[in-house]
Amino acid sequence: MPWFLPDGQHFLYAVAGAAVGGAASASVTIRIGSLMGKERDPLEGTIVAETNSHAIYSQGYLLFVREDALMAQPFDAQRLVTTAEAVPVAEQIQRVLGSGNAGVFSASEGGLLAFQGGAGADGGTKLTWFDRAGRQIGVLGDPAAYGDLDLSPDGKRASVSIPDQAGRARDIWIYDVTRGLRTRFTFDPADEQASLWSPDGSRVVFNSRRKGHMDLYQKAGSGAGAEEMLLEDNLEKTPRSWSPDGRSILYGSAGGATGNDLFVLPLSGDRKPVPYLATRFGETFGQSSPDGRWVAYASNESGRQEIYVAPFPGPGGKWQISTGGGNWPRWRRDGAEIFYQAPDNSLMVAAVNGKGTSFEVGAVKPLFETRAVTGLRFPYDVSADGQRFLINTLPEQATSAPITLVLNWTAGLRQ
Repeated sequence: MPWFLPDGQHFLYAVAGAAVGGAASASVTIRIGSLMGKERDPLEGTIVAETNSHAIYSQGYLLFVREDALMAQPFDAQRLVTTAEAVPVAEQIQRVLGSGNAGVFSASEGGLLAFQGGAGADGGTKLTWFDRAGRQIGVLGDPAAYGDLDLSPDGKRASVSIPDQAGRARDIWIYDVTRGLRTRFTFDPADEQASLWSPDGSRVVFNSRRKGHMDLYQKAGSGAGAEEMLLEDNLEKTPRSWSPDGRSILYGSAGGATGNDLFVLPLSGDRKPVPYLATRFGETFGQSSPDGRWVAYASNESGRQEIYVAPFPGPGGKWQISTGGGNWPRWRRDGAEIFYQAPDNSLMVAAVNGKGTSFEVGAVKPLFETRAVTGLRFPYDVSADGQRFLINTLPEQATSAPITLVLNWTAGLRQ
């Protein structure tokens, strides 16, 4: 989360990891970056603060969150050093749930400060069951900062990512849906974010940053046995969908020449990835149809995220599913419906028919409005019959807490 300093050459950025100084509760270091690069700028990488969030600069101060308090620390923007201890500006600052370290605050160069309070009231998000009418019919487990939700094919287990106690990295956990008990699945200190069940529920593929970038691993769904590396390269990879025959995995790749793309990883032979959709636009969240003949995905080729369906393995045309923007597509088990989330957080459903040589799209309508956690992670999954939805849901207070605006916010600090 970089933030430019006034000279236009240097910027602040956040590094998640252990604090190195006296701030025992801090889990993020704020460092100086430079457009000139390390070899030409000795200040590159210098630590200027220890926090629990990203940091910004305004009116001669660094602003960041520490222990849920918004702190202001005097900062010399010419010498690029702090000049005094940080002092609190506001208490109980909320975070962008699912982001890890992003505090809900901002400030202008002219002295206007904005922040959202109410942190700590609910302890995170809730995995909540809803029916097609939007009625809450159950809750799975206790509140936590959940992400990357995926139900097993038989619906008896659910895998999620949960940050560690310091908020530095996520691990994969698996819920017993009937009993509501969760078991830790990954134990490496590196970040593990997204998980994906095999068609028979015997294996789980997940990504991990153990080697500095998100690579793909697999492990028995029971949690027993060793983990196996599936794919390592210098790009950021996220498992998205397992082919129904179990022979390949569709995954998202970011950081290449064309940005966000979808690739196919064969699970036999040389395991060499094959591009599926790699255009100058961003293709994300690919989901294989239950019969393996189609892929639903999100693309920004129209200027906003929309849901499309294309044949697999291709080539062929494509059909637009969403009518007013959309993300995070999911299929009903019989392939007769595609669900997705609209920009206004409504859960949508489209009647579809992919049994012929051409794909048919019928009525598209909203089911109900959600409070799903939105971002780079899948916020929901659907039961095989399409009648129940497990949604990573924001607590009521997180959606209703007001934004506080403070004019000339530094006046009180100078007295």
